[in-house]
Amino acid sequence: MSQDTVINPSVHAARVAPLEQIRARFPALERMHEGRPVAYFDGPGGTQVPQSVVDAIGDYLLHHNANTDWAYPTSAETDALIGSARSALADFLNADASEIAFGNNMTTLTFHLARSLGAAWGPGDEIVITDLDHHANVAPWRRLERERGVTVKRVGVNLERGQLDWESLKSAIGPRTKLLAIGAASNAIGTISDVTRAGRLAHDVGATVFVDAVHYAPHALVDVRAFDCDFLACSPYKFYGPHTGVLFGKKDRIEALDVPRLDPAHNNAPDRLETGTLNHEGMVGAAAAVDFFASLSTGTTRRKRLEHTFAGLHERAQLLVERLWSGLSAIKGVTMYGPTPDQPRTPTVSFTMRGHDSRAIAEHLAKRAVFVSNGDFYAATIVELLGHASDGLLRVGCACYTSPEEVERLIIAVSELAPK
Repeated sequence: MSQDTVINPSVHAARVAPLEQIRARFPALERMHEGRPVAYFDGPGGTQVPQSVVDAIGDYLLHHNANTDWAYPTSAETDALIGSARSALADFLNADASEIAFGNNMTTLTFHLARSLGAAWGPGDEIVITDLDHHANVAPWRRLERERGVTVKRVGVNLERGQLDWESLKSAIGPRTKLLAIGAASNAIGTISDVTRAGRLAHDVGATVFVDAVHYAPHALVDVRAFDCDFLACSPYKFYGPHTGVLFGKKDRIEALDVPRLDPAHNNAPDRLETGTLNHEGMVGAAAAVDFFASLSTGTTRRKRLEHTFAGLHERAQLLVERLWSGLSAIKGVTMYGPTPDQPRTPTVSFTMRGHDSRAIAEHLAKRAVFVSNGDFYAATIVELLGHASDGLLRVGCACYTSPEEVERLIIAVSELAPK
């Protein structure tokens, strides 16, 4: 589903499994804390995992565990499972299996990609980054300033609206631009940015486009063809999978990269992006996470099922974020950050409360079995620009298993800290 897809609520909501059936697939939701069931709002830092993903990982380790490319059954089974994992993630991103590489995590993959791309750049070349991004999409490119002498240019943010400053973006991109590194969604304040529009500006000057879709992928179905990006990274542990990373690259771009690699290793796309023995069980688990999404709806292909699932989940999430926004903003002393619910955003809401450090709020909520995250979430630049480098933000993220009742519990728990 591209950002421009029109959603018909009367069709898509009915296609997705009921909330109670989704929740039943997550054993973590059975956890009790301080005598209450835990409400997990920490999904932007890593979601809970359905039983089907755990089962797939366990089945691989118990029954198929082997290294690749050898002439015995478990090795052949591993080869097939890796191929299936690439196909699943290809469906998830609307790519080809030959364009899907796996790695330790998005950060490691991005450093690896930056070194490979940067080998061809030097003084006078420019990289454009944004102040809205996670530093995993900042530090790898900043490092090329020191290693290759390139210039890094920053795109500003309209702090009142929590959105990219498009005039700043337009002025940053020019004939010397080699790369635009942009996040599809802010993990700190939930902003969804129009990466297709931004990418056109970069491609018009011959630049490469890299998209960080880590926070976007759990909430809106990625379409790398619609984005027309050259590379894109995401993290399955943010969408109900294990801790591993995924990198999409257009096949011709992967094959042209000057990658650090071992000469005996495969040199085809996408294998040439992957160094050493892979996390096979993580790849299997990532595929199972995609299949979990697909299992929530019906459709003639996995991609169609994913489209229906994401459209329906978007509607449910929209109701949750609207209630969060109205409920929290009505509490005395609370300041909300990011776009309002009528603007493109994920169901991730961040706020501060006068007189209370973000960690103190998180600790208060934890005692009420409401788990949230606080700090800068490695999106340090935007949090600093918002004036909270020292105390951080309180971040609340809704997931596919979040219920309206849990949202009300959170609002009530925060209101307990309001001045009387």
